Amino acid sequence: MIDAATFQVLRPHLFSVAYRMLGSAAEAEDVVQDAWLRAASAPGDLDSTRAWLTTVVTRLCLDRLKSARVQREEYVGPWLPEPVPTEAVETAEDQLARRESVTMAFLVLLETLTPAERAAFLLREVFEIDYDEVARALEMTPAAVRQLVHRAKVRVAEGRPRFPAPPERQREIVSRFFEAVRKGDPSLLQKHLAADVVFAADSGGRAAAARRQVTGIRAVSRLMAGIWRYSADPAWHTEVADINGETALVVVYAGRLETVFIFSTDADRITAIRAVRNPEKLAWLAEHTGLPLTSPG
Repeated sequence: MIDAATFQVLRPHLFSVAYRMLGSAAEAEDVVQDAWLRAASAPGDLDSTRAWLTTVVTRLCLDRLKSARVQREEYVGPWLPEPVPTEAVETAEDQLARRESVTMAFLVLLETLTPAERAAFLLREVFEIDYDEVARALEMTPAAVRQLVHRAKVRVAEGRPRFPAPPERQREIVSRFFEAVRKGDPSLLQKHLAADVVFAADSGGRAAAARRQVTGIRAVSRLMAGIWRYSADPAWHTEVADINGETALVVVYAGRLETVFIFSTDADRITAIRAVRNPEKLAWLAEHTGLPLTSPG
């Protein structure tokens, strides 16, 4: 049996693993709670409580990922992870190198992997767990795990930004973009966007939003200029925040959390804008920021 005090020390790590696996803070909390219930039946002679609990969380997440595949296929419009404050998924032991693994860009990229590839890649490459331990968690041979990790690394490398920017540079790029946004000139906005920039909005059919991804510098600049016309409304309030390891703009309307815009950049320009508007996806963030949630629109 694992005592409550030990479990609480490991809880941030377990949540961090589960969130990266699932892309959902609410589900990650459910998984961690399920792990706590199973902790009562843990062997008394564990070599590593952390390793045992990580294995439990991984297997619980794999079960959820397998069933989520069907749900994702039926989802209305683009699917995006739930936005969370960066500090919620960066434990005290995390290194700066892990920051990328919680970004929207990275989590969306992980959606291209199979559940087993995702688990193997995260455990080995992000949490630096040795192959033998990952193999035990996935009930595979170390050789099979190495193959999974290799395939995942190749796919992830194809989608990673060529010239990633540090957090300070990201915020500077986004700040300059919004200076242009406030001027309302789409041609000026284009100077701050990559030529192949993409805009995706996750509404789940429960809020007004584009149901398809918008691509290209002209289309995205016009779209953002149009959205920001609403900012003249005194009920509209925005705040820059650090969400999922990236610079984000949190939009509050009439005191209620309405949208979170997350910006991905390379070294010079914005490469992607992802807007989360689905009230279900914003519920965890609203709860942990103390903001009421907007009604579905």
